[in-house]
Amino acid sequence: MSERVGRDANRELRARFDDVYGQYQQLRSNLDHLAARLAELRVTRRSSDGTVTATVGARGELVSLDLTPAIYRDRDAAALSRKITETVSAATSAAAAATRDVVAETVPAGSGSVDFLRTGDFGALLGRADAVLGRGEGPA
Repeated sequence: MSERVGRDANRELRARFDDVYGQYQQLRSNLDHLAARLAELRVTRRSSDGTVTATVGARGELVSLDLTPAIYRDRDAAALSRKITETVSAATSAAAAATRDVVAETVPAGSGSVDFLRTGDFGALLGRADAVLGRGEGPA
């Protein structure tokens, strides 16, 4: 009887392991897809007068900055500087939102990743792990 109980327990453990491993493989595949999508993500914003166009990547890094010849009409360097900064900032904010959306489509709900991207709070990343390990508050 003890041998049968041991075999049943082993079978259950093996089935559980197979399930967890399958989930891991799916998550790994999703993360590879996520990395590719984020590497390709580009967001472009144009100034209200159309003279400045900024394109940024998923992390808000400036990929390109285009200035039309019309910028030379107004020789106010400070105004041009503000316009460039505002346009890049708008593109960066839009890229952050697009990145959150892409991550939200890919990672499991409740993982904390999307909250971290929104707030910058490292506690959001660790909340679930802390809850599982009994080290604090967080979603289980």
